[in-house]
Amino acid sequence: MILVVVEHEGGAPDRLSSEALTLGQALAEASGGPLQAVVWGTRAGETAGPLGAAGVVAVHEIADPRLADYAPEALGRALAQLIERESPAVVIATGSERGAEILAHAAARLGLDLAANVTEVRPGEPWQVTRQRWGGSLLEEARLDGSIRLLTVAPHAFAPATAGAGAPAAVHAFAPDLTDRDFRVRITSHVPAEAGAISLADARVVVGGGRGVGSAEGFAQLDELAALLGGTVGVSRVVTSAGWRPHAQQIGQTGTRIAPDLYIACGISGAIQHMVGARSAKAILAINTDRDAPMVTRATYAVIGDLHTVLPAIIAAVRAAR
Repeated sequence: MILVVVEHEGGAPDRLSSEALTLGQALAEASGGPLQAVVWGTRAGETAGPLGAAGVVAVHEIADPRLADYAPEALGRALAQLIERESPAVVIATGSERGAEILAHAAARLGLDLAANVTEVRPGEPWQVTRQRWGGSLLEEARLDGSIRLLTVAPHAFAPATAGAGAPAAVHAFAPDLTDRDFRVRITSHVPAEAGAISLADARVVVGGGRGVGSAEGFAQLDELAALLGGTVGVSRVVTSAGWRPHAQQIGQTGTRIAPDLYIACGISGAIQHMVGARSAKAILAINTDRDAPMVTRATYAVIGDLHTVLPAIIAAVRAAR
């Protein structure tokens, strides 16, 4: 049995979980074993429909009202108990902060090896995996042994699972043995996202700004272009350090990993930590005064010039085209 740890929003699996399901589908097909999932939280049972369409035959819903919000130690213990009961051949989680944390807790409790940020899996004796190291700047070939193999999927290493016409998955409640001590770390409050805002991780177009934007006020042009293109704005680390934009908009090794159809990088030098977050962009347009900047050399297209001159021209052209 292949078990996928699924994160969801109101019953809809998120993008990274859909990517993990793609690997789960491939391993289930290769092994002939069933594809199953584990979920938790408010409206978790509603995942049965979309997960069934992705080939999942059974959903294990962790039943504990205290897990309406995220609690990593409790979830790790619950997952470890489910693994002990079901003995899956493979457990797959997302490479998100939450997915990695939960599976790490479970691995520690079970004394099992964990391969993190996997981009390729080749079953055999032993299993061979390719995984990202050093923030994605290095690919490592490794062996993954053990009767139960645990791994997390590197963000955007697989396309999201394709939905079919399968019936809803059967939902099985699982009541773990959890104590109050397991909830020492938990979510205590939420800051709602801006109404109608496009998620940086899901945006098809991202307009990024770096030191070259010059100030917080300089982002007005980036906001305007992103709105025209139906996208959102992202930033480099130096921008958040300067207090020009919030950390939630940061792209990079310590920020969000993006995979848009188009990334327009404005005044961004392209340090390796930033490129780790943008490496999955299908196309990059760099706007920079330095033709030798790393971002320019990695870009699909480049405009060498002052972004404060170039952006108004692009905005005018987009408006004229519409």
